[in-house]
Amino acid sequence: MARARLVLDPAFRVGPVHRRLFGGFVEHLGRHVYDGIHEPAHPSAGPDGFRRDVIDLVRELGVSTIRYPGGNFVSGYNWEDGVGPVAERPRRLELAWHSTETNEVGLHEFHSWLEQVGSDMMLAVNLGTRGTEAAMALVEYANIPEGTARTEQRTANGRAEPFGVKMWCLGNEMDGPWQLGHRNAEDYGKLASRTAKAMRQIDRDLELVVCGSSARDMPTFGEWERVVLEHTYEDVDYISCHAYYQEHDGDLASFLASGVDMDAFIESVVATADHVRALKRSDKKIMISFDEWNVWYLTKWKEREAEFTLDEWPVAPRLLEDIYSVADAVTFGGLLISLLNHADRVTSASLAQLVNVIGPIMTEPGGPAWRQTTFFPFAVTSAAARGDALRVALDADTVTTERFGEVPVVAAAATTDGATTTVFLQNRHLTETTTLTVDVTAFATAGTVTARSIWDEDVYAVNDLKDTQRVALRTNDTATLDGGVLTVELPPVSWTAVTIA
Repeated sequence: MARARLVLDPAFRVGPVHRRLFGGFVEHLGRHVYDGIHEPAHPSAGPDGFRRDVIDLVRELGVSTIRYPGGNFVSGYNWEDGVGPVAERPRRLELAWHSTETNEVGLHEFHSWLEQVGSDMMLAVNLGTRGTEAAMALVEYANIPEGTARTEQRTANGRAEPFGVKMWCLGNEMDGPWQLGHRNAEDYGKLASRTAKAMRQIDRDLELVVCGSSARDMPTFGEWERVVLEHTYEDVDYISCHAYYQEHDGDLASFLASGVDMDAFIESVVATADHVRALKRSDKKIMISFDEWNVWYLTKWKEREAEFTLDEWPVAPRLLEDIYSVADAVTFGGLLISLLNHADRVTSASLAQLVNVIGPIMTEPGGPAWRQTTFFPFAVTSAAARGDALRVALDADTVTTERFGEVPVVAAAATTDGATTTVFLQNRHLTETTTLTVDVTAFATAGTVTARSIWDEDVYAVNDLKDTQRVALRTNDTATLDGGVLTVELPPVSWTAVTIA
């Protein structure tokens, strides 16, 4: 049996856990919007066409700020196409995902949906095929109360009050050759700086995210961040990170340790940002918006991508509809642990995406909506991670991985708000239960202990249309608290949250 030991002390804190850490992402991609959140013919749909069963699940998931409308989609999007009378909106060829965009759902409709799910909006502007002028127009339309032609247009379109969007992304993945309007770091940095300054002349309180690298393995990674930040450092608040993980060639051990890569990604970007800070002698500290992260079987998409021809422009095709296993959920939970352990610099994150498209929620047209396995660690962490993230002193056995070498058998993070402390745990061992002890003598602990876990004898078990409830949270009855020491048995390939009240 593997063993691990943690020591927690409320005096040693990483930083506050911001609610934006539990953000989401909705892109006009595949069946995410149409037949996902919006299906007027569905029995649960309201007069606005949005599925109430999906709204209930998104509320249960606990997402905070939701990034919209892309993603790759935004780099060819005209925001004006999505406002005004729906019947008069144009149908457009959507180049990023080779589809037809009907524009039935746009800014007004999506904001109404956000009000129903209880989330805030993060808007991305098109710096691919458009630029500064279009971004300025959107900020004016969205955020200025009254007195201009665009605010009158917004009122005529059904909303007198401004949307009040605070967080804005300056384009998407502009380092990627696949991106419409792809630029090198020098050109993008100059454009992002000009656009940020112009947007802030309209609304000085905006919080702006500049594009970092779209992946850590991009050939320009590191240098891209340095050049872009040298142009934009005083103009923006965040730089973005994007990362997706999948199991390759049956290498489950390395897959479960994906958080090691996320840790290195975050720490490299922080080091680069702080290097630019030193060069500029700035008192300002740039934060990270990890505004795309998930498990995504990208190789499967690349295999399918070759099937599409220029003659096919479907509406809401089935794209990127990964079905997630227990192993995927355990790895996913490990990524959440990495985000919590960097809460001092990662103050915003967006799970990409929410419904159907690599999402924790799946739907069937005219049929049910259900929770994928990844739903559970996100919902539990969003609800339980409160107050401050704690520094975790870990002493653990190791497991061997092909990609990362020897790694701790357990990944751990912890949060406390004074009244409640929660420890988030991932057991990376493929076959052995790990006995974990947590020294919490520094806390006044005299309450109840609750442990919830994801594990299964079949690590590739899934929830799908045939059985939407095959996998669920399980109570872990092994958790005990005695004399200031918490003990819990972690099953192999498992994710667990232990709460001490």
